[in-house]
Amino acid sequence: MKRILDLALATAACLFLLPVMAAVALMVRIFLGAPVFFRQVRPGLHGRPFVLYKFRTMTDARDARGNLLPDEQRLTRLGRFLRRTSLDELPELFNVLKGEMSLVGPRPLLMEYLRLYTPEQMRRHEVRPGITGWAQVNGRNAISWEEKFRLDVWYVDNRSLWLDLKILFLTLAQVVKGRGINQPGCATAERFKGSRSG
Repeated sequence: MKRILDLALATAACLFLLPVMAAVALMVRIFLGAPVFFRQVRPGLHGRPFVLYKFRTMTDARDARGNLLPDEQRLTRLGRFLRRTSLDELPELFNVLKGEMSLVGPRPLLMEYLRLYTPEQMRRHEVRPGITGWAQVNGRNAISWEEKFRLDVWYVDNRSLWLDLKILFLTLAQVVKGRGINQPGCATAERFKGSRSG
């Protein structure tokens, strides 16, 4: 039932939001250049890698040694707007259609984090990652990594169609309010370096 809901809602959203995605793609192309999409390998169901798609929000600015500048320095005004409104995440709808993601589930993080999880935290990969999730409507990036993972595992243990619908509804309210987008001093959140308790 969850997969049917994903396909139905993602298809409807893609059709309805196609003009918005086209406009965002054009703005990114004008102000940031090519490529328009940000692609990165992320862990999916059971930790299996897949390529996640988002609209690009950062420049490729580098220092004198050729190293990329910190995210905070590369994030543009357009990028901040796209992140604040969550428009940068619209291409993930195609990941949902491909079956790599769900509309609701733990957010797909970085591959390098897999080796840092405790066995309990690793349980977040027992379901497909989502565009939004229980942690996103309960603090997003304003809460600690440990709290995010605790909420992710709670979702794994309590997932249901009604909970997914509730999270989708709460996500719309969260986007309108624009809360929890980043931690102070970070473009989004500080990097996960392992659980303090584990």
